[in-house]
Amino acid sequence: MAGPLADITSHDTYVSGVPHETFRDLREHDPVHWTEEPSGGRGFWSLTKYDDVLFASRSTETFSSRWGIRLEDMDPEETEARRTLMEMDAPEHTRLRRLVSRPFAPKTVYEYEDAVRTMAVDLLDSLEGEREFNFVSRVARELPMRMLGRLLGLPDEDLEWLVQRGDALIGNSDPDFTDFVVDQVDTSEYRLLPFRSPVSLELFEYATQALDERRLHPTHDVLTALLEPTADGDSLDDLALKNFFTLMVAAGNDTTRYSMTGGLLSMIERPEVYARIPSMTLDERKLLVDEMLRWTTVTMHFRRTATVDTELGDQLVRAGDKVVLWYASANFDEDHFEAPMEFRPDRSPNDHVAFGLHSPHLCLGQHLARLEMRVLFEEMANRWSGVELVGEPVRLRSNFISGIKELPIRVTWR
Repeated sequence: MAGPLADITSHDTYVSGVPHETFRDLREHDPVHWTEEPSGGRGFWSLTKYDDVLFASRSTETFSSRWGIRLEDMDPEETEARRTLMEMDAPEHTRLRRLVSRPFAPKTVYEYEDAVRTMAVDLLDSLEGEREFNFVSRVARELPMRMLGRLLGLPDEDLEWLVQRGDALIGNSDPDFTDFVVDQVDTSEYRLLPFRSPVSLELFEYATQALDERRLHPTHDVLTALLEPTADGDSLDDLALKNFFTLMVAAGNDTTRYSMTGGLLSMIERPEVYARIPSMTLDERKLLVDEMLRWTTVTMHFRRTATVDTELGDQLVRAGDKVVLWYASANFDEDHFEAPMEFRPDRSPNDHVAFGLHSPHLCLGQHLARLEMRVLFEEMANRWSGVELVGEPVRLRSNFISGIKELPIRVTWR
């Protein structure tokens, strides 16, 4: 090893950014690394190479999602009560994904472009004349929130409340977002709720009311679509519906917000790339967005659990061991990406794993996230000839989500 390793289990480590040097050392010297958990967990294997992460992502019979996707250990009762689509294996996962995936298919998402552009235009035009503001609160948080409301058919006046609750769930390790910080407060009372948070109860109650309204008065939104049985009569039960609603509110807003913010920071650091956006072709803009997604890798890891004894690299992984797939490392693997520490706006191919690509757990919202990012950057570049920082970015306290909470910027209007 080149030097002391950062504690990749600690939420505090990531406040100063992803510890890329530590991950590079692990890739080079110990790619299947046994990681102790100083906080009291039982430890886990860290996969840091692209090929190993890809192999484990695809080998779902050997590396199961069934016992949780985060570092946290859960007993069987907790595991069962808190399961969402992400904590399932085939055939259960396949069935549920088939039931919820229809509104997120590429063809369907393509039809949202006009709506996304209208929202982006309205949002950016409302800022006209303002030169300095926090990009996260004024833009990156707003656009996904409005699109979430459109998809779910929810009243505008409810969106702020919903997103605050989503922040409390995804950001359950950050005291700016929740009073129930998982490693600082005793949250055992809420161990049977998603993210060990009482906020889940509020979202469950909201989801129940919204779904009851759709049953009485069907509309053309995602919630109504989720209530419709498939051609063979299959449908979701109430708990699955509520869990999926909670997942959409939590993950459907935050990850896109942080990808937009990290993407803008990458453009601030490369003004010559930002200046070219208006003259780029559609395909070039899509490549740019994918490089932003690789560069930011907002979801830093997912965990799996070994179901049998197996060899990985030079290590014997025992049945029951936790195995963590570090996307934040795989996306910078020198053996897979040429010059991975360089931001290349035209990188192609760019088969990053930011959305869990190449696995059954491929992110349902990936097409919508790409669309929102592309449209937003097109419209920003049409209005702002330049963007610069006027303060330090403030990062999320989380070993799970790599996010920027505050990005103070100054813009030059065209």
